[in-house]
Amino acid sequence: MKLNSRKPLYALTLPLMVALFISCKNQSKSQEEQTAQTPEPEESEWIYLFDGTSTEGWRGYNMETLPPGWIIKDSTLTFDTELGMEQDYKGGKDIIYGAEEFENFELYMEWKLPEGGNSGIFYHVKEGYDGPPVVSPEYQLIDDENYARIHDLTAYNTSLGYTDKPEELKPLQQTGADYAMHPPKADKTLHPVGEWNSSKIVFTPEKVEH
Repeated sequence: MKLNSRKPLYALTLPLMVALFISCKNQSKSQEEQTAQTPEPEESEWIYLFDGTSTEGWRGYNMETLPPGWIIKDSTLTFDTELGMEQDYKGGKDIIYGAEEFENFELYMEWKLPEGGNSGIFYHVKEGYDGPPVVSPEYQLIDDENYARIHDLTAYNTSLGYTDKPEELKPLQQTGADYAMHPPKADKTLHPVGEWNSSKIVFTPEKVEH
């Protein structure tokens, strides 16, 4: 995960079951050669939020430290799903990068989910609430193909007013959506569970792009 900051967003939160590949803070020439196929802004414009070895700057939402379950494994920041399913987990689920605040930004990330996984990236987060969804928009990350098969969505979708096929995952709930607000592009590229995907969020005073 790397962020091109034009002015000092607040924090980024990650709920349960997302693994992120996040670049190191200061790119060397050898690192630049490895990523030369991806055009990037000048090196000095990027702030790298995770270097694959340290969780410095990261902590739980409304917490001072990382909650149990969030670990570094194979150079990725990930949740240890051996602790149980999301609905059974009692510790904090949401983590934020709180070392700096950002306002207008470009965030690039690489991520993957387990089968049936459900996660997201919240931005312009403020603490002091019950959770990030109360106060911030969400870039949805979910297993589009398998989530509805594994989880019963009927009651939840019915409560939202979906009467036509409420058992299905709706476009406003799918990966890349501004959750419950704007659906993702129909031509998005989404790899199967267990494979790496990439996403970008661009926030300016004029508009937000997923």
